[in-house]
Amino acid sequence: MMLGHTAGLAEAAAEVAAAEMAAEAAAGLAIQVPTANILGILFSLAVAWGIPFLLMAVIRRRWRADIFPFVLGCGSFFLFAMLLEQMLHMAVLLRMGSFSELLRENLWLYALYAGAAAGIFEETGRFLTMRIFMKKNLTRENALMYGAGHGGMEAVLILGVASINNLVNALLLNSGALMESLASDPNARQALEALSPLGTLPAWQFFLGGGERISAIALQIALSLFVYRAVSDRRKWFFYPLAILIHGALDMAVVLAANHGWLVQAELITLAGTLAVSWAAWRFAWKGGE
Repeated sequence: MMLGHTAGLAEAAAEVAAAEMAAEAAAGLAIQVPTANILGILFSLAVAWGIPFLLMAVIRRRWRADIFPFVLGCGSFFLFAMLLEQMLHMAVLLRMGSFSELLRENLWLYALYAGAAAGIFEETGRFLTMRIFMKKNLTRENALMYGAGHGGMEAVLILGVASINNLVNALLLNSGALMESLASDPNARQALEALSPLGTLPAWQFFLGGGERISAIALQIALSLFVYRAVSDRRKWFFYPLAILIHGALDMAVVLAANHGWLVQAELITLAGTLAVSWAAWRFAWKGGE
């Protein structure tokens, strides 16, 4: 009995010591998220969730496009990019032995693979959706609506969900509630270290995420017009592989820039590519589809 009592006291003392160490660790990593960073998070949140539905309303009102292509665009991105493409990545990057290791170690090969996969899956999804589900109402106006849905779903899943998570964590950190909840957690230091970028990154990086998504949505709309042209006019079939090539090349360039820490340069690449592709889509797909 005495041994059990002593062991119980020892365990209690160890728990108290661990809690004190966790509290000290948490206190040593107290994080305050600047107001400018929170504004950047709110901007990205508004872009990711607001722009897609704003575009849907504008395209519907201005060009009398149907709503259903917007839904098809959302579904196509989710199926082809978030499910099928991710299954390929799991197989190629994790389960192909030396080839997987080569891709992970060689940035240029990895960027080439990532760009090619994104281009093939997303543009093929776009092509099949328009060919199968939109053949009775495939107009250039509905192609715009499809692109808004495709790019909008991408924005919500890639930036929108992360922005909600960032905003909640930022508010909890600034209120002290998160620190209190981690005070007795022995893994408090690791948890706070993972959240520290919310307070240490410059505000412009949070705004940059929203700006990049605006360019990306516009690019998705332009590429939708390319594929629309390929589906609606068999003589213009080459717009489909051209969309794959453009998509893949831009993604490859962004991966290379981002992996070197060139965030602004990556955004400028996206912006320049979007402007060029948008002009080409307007000139050869929109006007050519009249």
